[in-house]
This record gives sequence, C-alpha cells and structure tokens, in this order.
Amino acid sequence: MRGKSATQRPVTPDPKYGNENVARFTNLVMRDGKKSTAMRVIYDAFDIIGEKTKLNPVEVFENALKNVMPTLEVKSKRVGGANYQVPMPVRGERRFMLAARWILVATRAKKGRPMAIKLSDELIAASKNEGDAVKKKADVQRMAEANRAFAHFAR
Repeated sequence: MRGKSATQRPVTPDPKYGNENVARFTNLVMRDGKKSTAMRVIYDAFDIIGEKTKLNPVEVFENALKNVMPTLEVKSKRVGGANYQVPMPVRGERRFMLAARWILVATRAKKGRPMAIKLSDELIAASKNEGDAVKKKADVQRMAEANRAFAHFAR
C-alpha cells in the first residue's frame, strides 16, 4: 500500500437518541448527501417501532444489529493455482458495516411502501431473529462452516 492508511474520525452521536450506532446507520441510509431526509426516515421508523412493539426503539435497533452481525465469513484465497473459500473471523467494525448493509439491502428490496415503514418492519423482524437480513447472515455463516476444511489456509 502506498501512503498512510486513513485515520478513523470520531462519529458524533445522533441528536435525538445520543447513540453513535444510530448516527452511523443514518450515514448509510443517506443518499445524495440528504442527511435530514435520512434522519427523518430513521426517526419515523423508530416511532413506528415504538408503537408496534411498546419497547425502546434504540434497544430494538441494537438487538436487530446484534442478531444480523456475522462472526465468520469466507474470503477467496489463491493457493497453488486454485482458489479456495477460506473462512475468516470478521472484525468488529466490519461486522457493523455488514449488518447495516444487509438490513438496508433487505429494506430497499421491498417495494411499494414508504422507507420508514419498510425499515421498521425489517428491524423488528431482525430483532426477533427473522427476516431477510438474518437469512443473509445465516447463508454467510453456513458457507463458512461448509468450507471449514480450508481454514488452515488462513493467515
């Protein structure tokens, strides 16, 4: 690699709940630099979660993230002319990013309803260990388990 690796900048907590993960998730929901729109979508989704579950929406959000975060993933590694899918543990920062990305992909795949409603439904389902994002995590984990024989290639 050339040059220095970029330093990680601190994330300011979101104004309503004071939670850094909500602020980071807001940045991922944001499209075309429209942060106020992304915040409105997330806060509306949290209001819907509060109405439907009668629980703290931030706790439901954190629980959903925890249920979607993978512990293992496969990475392609070339050894002696052959490519192997080698299972590797996932770092903490990447675990959050994968979980958030999978939740958003599952949310955006559902058509015909406002984003806040789709996001609230997906977060509620993920907090109950259901939904498309949890299914994606299970697929990744299953793939890593299936390729456990190649774990000795990991370094």
